[in-house]
Amino acid sequence: MAGATHYLVNREPFYKPQANEVALYEAAYKARLPVMVKGPTGCGKSRFIEYMAWKLGKPLITVACNEDMTASDLLGRYLLEANGTRWLDGPLTTAVRMGAICYLDEIVEARQDTTVVIHPLTDHRRQLPLDKCGELIQAHPDFQLVISYNPGYQSLMKDLKQSTKQRFVGFDFDYPAADLEASIIASETGVNMADAVRLVQVASTARALKGHGLDEGISTRLLVYAATLIRGEVDPLDACRMALVRPITDDADIRATLDHAIDAIFG
Repeated sequence: MAGATHYLVNREPFYKPQANEVALYEAAYKARLPVMVKGPTGCGKSRFIEYMAWKLGKPLITVACNEDMTASDLLGRYLLEANGTRWLDGPLTTAVRMGAICYLDEIVEARQDTTVVIHPLTDHRRQLPLDKCGELIQAHPDFQLVISYNPGYQSLMKDLKQSTKQRFVGFDFDYPAADLEASIIASETGVNMADAVRLVQVASTARALKGHGLDEGISTRLLVYAATLIRGEVDPLDACRMALVRPITDDADIRATLDHAIDAIFG
């Protein structure tokens, strides 16, 4: 098993607070409370957790959840070797043993029969049963569980049970206010502030269409992509169409609306 230093975030991730979320997370970590982070795609949830792991000096183990993920993918499994079998810890078990922050990204993508394995870790027990090898692990004092998901994609088939939700304290994330988002884009990419402001204006147009032809608005992540292209001397109109419009919709009318907005803002 790799040591804790292998999972440390060694370089400060770029993150600009939107409110008092840093202090609130520090309070949650101090009490070792499990944390739920909710918000739209690309609004900074994962960056925030990475930043907090760096700030607290704690190892971070991230799991990108998917519909094929099994309990064994989280907990571990026996491997067949020449001399017999060997148990290999999964990422959750590794985090529990070493005292890392375990971040389950997009938890609702995992099967519900998989997510129940986290329940004993999210109450007073702080334990992880490994039924396959007959072991009951008491979580390291520094261990913390963090989950995230996008409420906009909830459905009857993809949502957390109340029995799971009510084991966490929660943070609501959204896209930053326009001036802060422009500052983030300029600081992270080096693009000039005028272009950063224009990119946010394009995003605002798209976000107003959510539920009216778009499932999701333009994320801060995509704005950073567009700004990176502009900083690389790609024409702003091409950069916007490439990074902001083509990835999010194939609908001809929506594309035309957004292309028109780009022409008006950058033209």
